[in-house]
Parts: sequence; C-alpha cells; structure tokens
Amino acid sequence: MTAPLRLVPDGPAPQGPPESARALHAIARISHGPVPLDFDRLAAEFPAVRSGLALAGEADLELRLACTGPEELRTITAALHRAGAARVRIDLVLRALTPAPVTLRPVP
Repeated sequence: MTAPLRLVPDGPAPQGPPESARALHAIARISHGPVPLDFDRLAAEFPAVRSGLALAGEADLELRLACTGPEELRTITAALHRAGAARVRIDLVLRALTPAPVTLRPVP
C-alpha cells in the first residue's frame, strides 16, 4: 500500500533556509518559438529552476521546478511566454519515485 499523495507537506510552515519552503514541484515542457530560450538566463533569473534537459521531440526544453507555491509557478509560466516560448505545458510532481534496494534471497 502506498502513502497518500500530497503536493505540500502537512504541518506548520517550514523553518530554516528558504529552500525548505519550495514544496511545489513541477515539470515545465517548453516548445520555443523562432529563437531558442536561454536556459542559463532562466536558471539565473528564477531560483525555482533546478535543472533542465534539451529534448528532441514534441518539446524542446524540460525544466524541473521547485516553487514556493502556485503564484511563483504562474509567474515563471508567464515569464517563459514573454521570453519567447511558443507553448508551455506544466505538470505537477505528486511524488518522487526511488527504486527500492533489491533483496536477494537464497535459492533453496
């Protein structure tokens, strides 16, 4: 049985560095217009940008985002359109999947 999915952790607001407050994770898949988007500039401008992948296929760029909330996510989406993105698709990350360690059993 799996644990219930939560976009934002339960409990009081996190204390400590601002990094711990970035609980809304999302993937932005972007098709740029006639001019490719500058990933380094986007990453420098928005602290929510964690990493990116240049893709061959339907999307040209995939950004992994960790946002403080829906407002920051909307701000980044609008900025991507202003920067020249022809299409931006946002998918929220419900949980990260990590493979469990393999348990070896002796053969009888």
